Amino acid sequence: MKKYMVVWGATFFVVVCVSLYLMMESVSTNMGKSQELDARLVEDKIARIQSDIVKNQQTIKEIKSYVRSMSHGDSAVLEKLQRVLDQQEASQGAELQGVVKGNQVKPQVYQSGGEVKLSGDTCSLAEGPNPESDIQMMKVYEELKFENPDGGAWKQGWRVTYPEGKWNSDNLLHVFVLPHSHTDPGWVKKYMDYYTQQTKPILDNVLNFLSADPRRRFIYAELSFFSLWWESLSESRKQQARKVLRNGQLEIATGGWVMNDEANTHYAAMVDQLIEGNQYIHAVSGFTPRSGWAIDPFGHTPTMAYLLNRSGVKGMLVQRVHYAIKKHLARSQNLEFMWRQLWDKDGSSDTLCHVMPFYSYDVPHTCGPDPKICCQFDFARMSPGRYNCPWRVPPQAITEGNVADRAAMLIDQYKKKASLYRSNALFIPLGDDFRYDQAEECERQFNNYQKIFDYLDKNPQLGVKAQFGTLSEYFDKIHELSGSEPGSRPREYPVLTGDFFTYADKDDHYWSGYFTSRPFQKQMDRNIETNLRSAEIAFSLAAVYQRKHRLSGFPEDQLMRLLVEARRNLGLFQHHDGITGTAKDFVVVDYGERLLKAENNCKTIITEAVSFLSMATKSDYKQNIFFDIDEIRKNHDSLITKNVIQVSDKPSSVLLFNSLTHPRQEVVTLHVSDPNIEVKDAKGKVITSQTDPFWKDSNEMSQDRFKLSFVTELPAMGIVRYQISQRKDSSSNSLATVTYYHGDGPSSQSKFSVEKKEFSEFSIDNSFLEAKFSGSTGLLQSVTVKSTGEKHRSEVSFHTYGARGGKERSGAYLFLPDGKAKPLSVGHPVIRVMRGPLVSEVSVFINHVQHVVRLYNSPGVDGKTVDMFNLVDIQNEVNLELAVKISTDVQNSEREFFTDLNGFQMIKHKVFDKLPIQANVYPLPAMAFIEDDKTRFSVLTAQSLGVASLKTGEIQVMLDRTLNQDDMRGLGQGVRDNKVTPNRFRLLFERRSTPPIKAKLSGFPSMFAHVAYLHLVQKIQKIPQKSSIEVPPLLSENSFLSVPLPCDVHLLNLRSLQKSYDGDIKRGDDSALLLHRLGVDCGIPSSGLQCKDTQGKVKLRDLFNDALGVKEIQRTSLTLLHDKGPTSLDSDLTLSPMEIYSFKVKW
Repeated sequence: MKKYMVVWGATFFVVVCVSLYLMMESVSTNMGKSQELDARLVEDKIARIQSDIVKNQQTIKEIKSYVRSMSHGDSAVLEKLQRVLDQQEASQGAELQGVVKGNQVKPQVYQSGGEVKLSGDTCSLAEGPNPESDIQMMKVYEELKFENPDGGAWKQGWRVTYPEGKWNSDNLLHVFVLPHSHTDPGWVKKYMDYYTQQTKPILDNVLNFLSADPRRRFIYAELSFFSLWWESLSESRKQQARKVLRNGQLEIATGGWVMNDEANTHYAAMVDQLIEGNQYIHAVSGFTPRSGWAIDPFGHTPTMAYLLNRSGVKGMLVQRVHYAIKKHLARSQNLEFMWRQLWDKDGSSDTLCHVMPFYSYDVPHTCGPDPKICCQFDFARMSPGRYNCPWRVPPQAITEGNVADRAAMLIDQYKKKASLYRSNALFIPLGDDFRYDQAEECERQFNNYQKIFDYLDKNPQLGVKAQFGTLSEYFDKIHELSGSEPGSRPREYPVLTGDFFTYADKDDHYWSGYFTSRPFQKQMDRNIETNLRSAEIAFSLAAVYQRKHRLSGFPEDQLMRLLVEARRNLGLFQHHDGITGTAKDFVVVDYGERLLKAENNCKTIITEAVSFLSMATKSDYKQNIFFDIDEIRKNHDSLITKNVIQVSDKPSSVLLFNSLTHPRQEVVTLHVSDPNIEVKDAKGKVITSQTDPFWKDSNEMSQDRFKLSFVTELPAMGIVRYQISQRKDSSSNSLATVTYYHGDGPSSQSKFSVEKKEFSEFSIDNSFLEAKFSGSTGLLQSVTVKSTGEKHRSEVSFHTYGARGGKERSGAYLFLPDGKAKPLSVGHPVIRVMRGPLVSEVSVFINHVQHVVRLYNSPGVDGKTVDMFNLVDIQNEVNLELAVKISTDVQNSEREFFTDLNGFQMIKHKVFDKLPIQANVYPLPAMAFIEDDKTRFSVLTAQSLGVASLKTGEIQVMLDRTLNQDDMRGLGQGVRDNKVTPNRFRLLFERRSTPPIKAKLSGFPSMFAHVAYLHLVQKIQKIPQKSSIEVPPLLSENSFLSVPLPCDVHLLNLRSLQKSYDGDIKRGDDSALLLHRLGVDCGIPSSGLQCKDTQGKVKLRDLFNDALGVKEIQRTSLTLLHDKGPTSLDSDLTLSPMEIYSFKVKW
């Protein structure tokens, strides 16, 4: 026994000595890491540590061997000794591995930071009551039975009647018949094919026929086509077009670049395409849009009503509203109403809205409730002709002999339709998709209707005064009859709040599939939106600086052309068959190629503008010489790849551009050619960095590409230079450690520490959160907030839907599932865990998905959210829809949940069991949340998809869908062109300080959630130095704001205005400044933000720094067409929550 004790003592002595030695070396290294140690000293020290560890390890092995040879003695003592020795050996092995494969920097523990104090006006919307309204759409959904009886001629309505003699010579019904042609800029044909084959002939015909008779009218919407047509005209034809616009014969309604989708679109892109279209039509013709026209988007958002109102539009029309909602509104003559925002307390944004009552916007469904009769007054269907009436009763040409009978038949339909509205003004659209492309059709429609109008004029006792009219003329007549002013509420008209999603055109055919169709392009769209915004801002700053300081060299004209092309290509994709994913495959390719061009243009602009602004001496700037774009997409359907920065021992600069108007601290990641890196900040201080392997697949690491991460600190709207260099054994750089569950790991020798483990629950953490995962599936199970100790269930799972059988099945538009979602079997997938001081992540490789959950150890908002990334591949599946579900312990009562409308506002939904699954799916352009009295759980998304919350405590997001068949809505194909598609989310748990107001119908993100979303989508732009290029002296840091804007004020855009729309594209002298004050829920504390609350007060003179120098700022309408006079630069401008403000800035 004494012998064993001697051995025990000797072993213990050796172990303690070795441990103390290692601890002292570690302390020494950590103390010195803030200093710039001499490289040779570091190398010598590490070599010495390695040598000592090897020696001590060998000594322990010898002692262990000696003890094992005595194992016939006291077995209990030997077993204890064995365990101690084994543990010590393992510990020292890990230490050796860590030293050999990279110094493991101890993670910094960040503190949460102070709470942003919010009060008063900032909190007013979330804490106030719902606005007053006569019709609330949530209540309508609660009360409506959604029955669908056969209504006879009006299948989805009822047999409509009206009192005999209601309209007579003393009480006329004023009918405005409006010829129109709906021209999709891409659907079953490509944009340019539609233009050359159909749209150009339409516009040529319209100009000819309107010019021939001043009584004729026409309405048109898509400026993307109109601009091509305008530029093809001779000067005399342009003058002719200006005349019919000026005298009100031709109306441009809405005036956007396209008739945008209203579900998947982000409000920033909606505004951009509105500005582009409005500016174009006004510049070339002097025309200013007065009315909104949206006959084909698949559901309607109040966001569009707000944007039109703030653009100066006085009335709007919509068509695709759920058939049961139309019937409900029609029963009480509420198909026209003032559409009020759910947050608008005083009704200042109320917009007069007309809902078309019947199935479609074609002629059979617009003159009245009986399509068989209405079809007989679509004179394009006369024989011979290209069209016919499905009811087999063709139109008849109007003659003196039949005009009385034909007029009586037609005005009977008019009067029945008028009985569904409150006014004695009636609107009758006369058109369809790509109508009036032949002169014969124009002649038939205009001439035959004019004969009916003339007859009615001669017979006032019939009680109808009919004419060709525009939408604005119709709205003007409503106000005239009501005694109200355009823009105000007509007498006895109701106020409506809410939205019109999800749309169904018949039976249970809900159009919720397109919320997710073609998600690759939806993700690409959002990526380009953030790049376009950054390009707009960077270009404006550079161009203003150059002119202000009378410099030259910055290629302003060339980049302005690229910028306008990017605006228009992105604007084109906002079309309701573009971003929706509802076009034919070859049209999707055409959109994709245009988006790719826009993406490359934006990256070029950002690189050149940031490079120019970063030069210490601006004359040193040379185009496309010193800096490169950081990422590239080779083809329209390929994933983005990061450019690899070739590092050497000579420092290489990387410029980081923050386009947001508040400072940000955030982990950024670059791809580099070597794992051993040193990073210096703008002050030349060496900062902590982490190098991760770049994975070619689940097991194979790249040998020449690595991921470098570090925490950056950027000023508001600023540029900072960081420097990276190759540095072996840098005390500030860590190599990530890798752990595999169920996987074999890399087959070749790795520069990184790799270990394998069996089933066991595991976790990753940072300064603020701990995330726990299943050992068998690798999927997230819970999230613990360290500051409170609150553990939140957050179980991630994947699910699939199939397509039901029958004649009409799921397709590009419709979601018609075969039942409830089925869990996706994940088995025992490869699980790969990487840990480091800055980034830790879990990657799981399951059928259809590479799923990644990341925690960033950052003092910024990225450190307090869980980053979830999926790479989805269902290319080989048939009739499958894939969803991810996060199940929490949040007890959202009545299964209420909130989704955003266009990233602009939040609206409450409920799950209605009386409706099918597909009816309970809604658009998710930006975020969704569920909450109870104590906790809110939010999902922030970097791309638009579909979302549902079918059970208490869960949020389910649709990820992708592949459908074999057409859904009979005109596309003529299924959705089979799936791509490997990335999508990214941030998961956020927040603690409520006060319970939510149960009756509240609008929702508001916390201040923290707003900032987290902006950081997710408005990424830091990275501009690396080209390799082997000597760069002139650079500014280490530069901010273009005098002071940061408040937390809740978002710079929507700083847009350079075009000098002229005739001739070459050049930048004008002015810029458009768009500010949006966000609506905030103050019942959720927000801490750690680098901004403050000022109750919405902004001093415009202090906005930009002296290097830019603002001369004058003029308040204007959203699309810059209605100027409101100069704004004082020295007084405080108070912005109201939720409002968007537009200014013209003179520099």
